[in-house]
Amino acid sequence: QVQLVESGGGLVQPGGSLRLSCAASGSIFSINTMGWYRQAPGKERELVAAATSGGSTNYADSVKGRFTISRDNHKNTVYLQMNSLKPEDTAVYYCNANLRQRPTYPYNVYWGQGTQVTVSS
Repeated sequence: QVQLVESGGGLVQPGGSLRLSCAASGSIFSINTMGWYRQAPGKERELVAAATSGGSTNYADSVKGRFTISRDNHKNTVYLQMNSLKPEDTAVYYCNANLRQRPTYPYNVYWGQGTQVTVSS
């Protein structure tokens, strides 16, 4: 069993900041990529940011310069620091991990339950 548990969402005013955390637990041998996606009402889920175990990162154009993804590989945890938040950042944010549970197992993708981020005055 693998669980991804997110925390840190909430209501914030435009221009404010939030920090999301996602911890992966359970039977985990190694994690390749961890990332954050978001889904706004009526829209498809989209990639926000992702980070590999080696430290490479990529971001959606809409969040570059405002959001920062980071990982603590020892804790199997990924963070998303969100600054200069805008109303259009309002969405449910989902954590995602591409991992394998045993050395001989294939990599599979796991998702967290999501955390709501609302940017409003």
